[in-house]
Amino acid sequence: MALLRFLIIISALLPGALVVSNSTRADDPMILNARRRIPVEQNVDRWHSITQPMQWKPSETAVVVCDMWDDHWCKTSSARVAEMAPRMNEVIKAARAKGMMIIHCPSDTMDFYKNTPQRKLAQAAPPVDTNPPLERWIRLIPEREGGKLPIDDSDGGCDCDPQPKNYRAWSRQHPAIEIAPNDAITDSAEAFYLMKQKGIRNVMVMGVHTNMCVLGRPFSIRQMVLQGQNVVLVRDMTDTMYNPKQAPYVSHFTGNDLIAEHIEQYWCPTILSTDVTGQPPFRFHDDSRKHIAIVTSEPEYKTEVSLSDFARTELGKEFRVSLIYGDAADGSVLPGLESLRDADLMLLSVRRRTLSPEQLAVISEFIKSGKPVVGIRTASHPFHLRNQEPPTGRVAWPTFDADVIGGNYSNHYGAGPDTKIATVAGQEASSLLDDVDVSKLIGKGSLYQVSPLKPGAVPVLTGEIPDKAPEPVAWTFKRADGGTTFYTSLGHVGDFEQPAFRRLLMNACRELTKQPAP
Repeated sequence: MALLRFLIIISALLPGALVVSNSTRADDPMILNARRRIPVEQNVDRWHSITQPMQWKPSETAVVVCDMWDDHWCKTSSARVAEMAPRMNEVIKAARAKGMMIIHCPSDTMDFYKNTPQRKLAQAAPPVDTNPPLERWIRLIPEREGGKLPIDDSDGGCDCDPQPKNYRAWSRQHPAIEIAPNDAITDSAEAFYLMKQKGIRNVMVMGVHTNMCVLGRPFSIRQMVLQGQNVVLVRDMTDTMYNPKQAPYVSHFTGNDLIAEHIEQYWCPTILSTDVTGQPPFRFHDDSRKHIAIVTSEPEYKTEVSLSDFARTELGKEFRVSLIYGDAADGSVLPGLESLRDADLMLLSVRRRTLSPEQLAVISEFIKSGKPVVGIRTASHPFHLRNQEPPTGRVAWPTFDADVIGGNYSNHYGAGPDTKIATVAGQEASSLLDDVDVSKLIGKGSLYQVSPLKPGAVPVLTGEIPDKAPEPVAWTFKRADGGTTFYTSLGHVGDFEQPAFRRLLMNACRELTKQPAP
């Protein structure tokens, strides 16, 4: 009952929310796990990714299938559509069985369907006044969503040797997607007219391409939101026209993620098809990225900035990345920490926070599962206060350093001379040091006192300052749970400015996730 009350309260806060019914009618509300992004604080480009339950009635919901054409002038795009279409058909069938209306919208192909009852159904919907007017296409609205998209698609977004862009390859919707007798077919404002006729106020959008048609068409996200509809994007049932040779020079699939995040920030939540089918989400065969969750909450070294930049410019080329920031008002609250549950690696930069029991349990469960951890700088003392008990309602993990990092942090030397870095004898051939020019690596922050390391720790780099004994500054640690941690006491702002340090971090992420360099 407590869970039921929680869902009712949360759902009441979200657009399109409906009260949970105790009946067993076929039209009982569906629970959708809606992910949206909210600013960490004003005037910064950092966002909390929050997933909360939302409830929609199937009878008041339409599934819009956007431009899932049978062919395309970009052949890699066409191949991805062909790969996704059979799974999308299963999602559509499940949605139809729940009582949702299916509106197929393969633009510019209405002649193919002109004599079908599904086409005539859409044409018969009486027009309604719309404000603003429904247009053939709405492009980016700068005053609402910033000056540009997070990817550069000015080349058309094709990641192969494309046909001329004015070549119209499509003639119909992809044949793997079934069109049932009571579905509708349109590519215009008729979709909205039909929704109004049928009492539909909730819209699930799937199809291609997120940065183009999915955002701009008259039946899709921008225009449906502006008409007051409750809208979600099914983020695993979509693709993006993005070429990794264009900014921000990341994986094609990371480009897809970036547009989904843009939509979550400025337009509507996203969900996974799992909410409709109960099956695992769809993933393209070529999307081999491992998932890194970066957890950062420390006020001293501004790693919420440096790690965000590192994720955008380097990790995103090879990995799927979730960024989890401390709350601006209370850094011991980590909104969106649930992203850690399906991560392959946690990259930790937290300093002296005390979490709620529920959030610390998420961290603990991840580590106990044996998954790898990369920690930097203050990750040796992340979840306890210095000589203080945690506040009421919060819990600490004072042995985290010994349990997870394999270190023995006691203090650090005062700010002063740079730290000279050297390779530990016998570690010269370590893959962690591939393409790392240690001779150019300088510790810009104070040297941590961490000796002696715990059994199972293997030092890779040491640091030294004048008149002090060397200290390990980077090592691996085989944990009691069977997992592996890589830790470095480097992580100062000045360290991130050095290519050698960033390469060291990238190598650690690759090695611990067993993801080879491209």
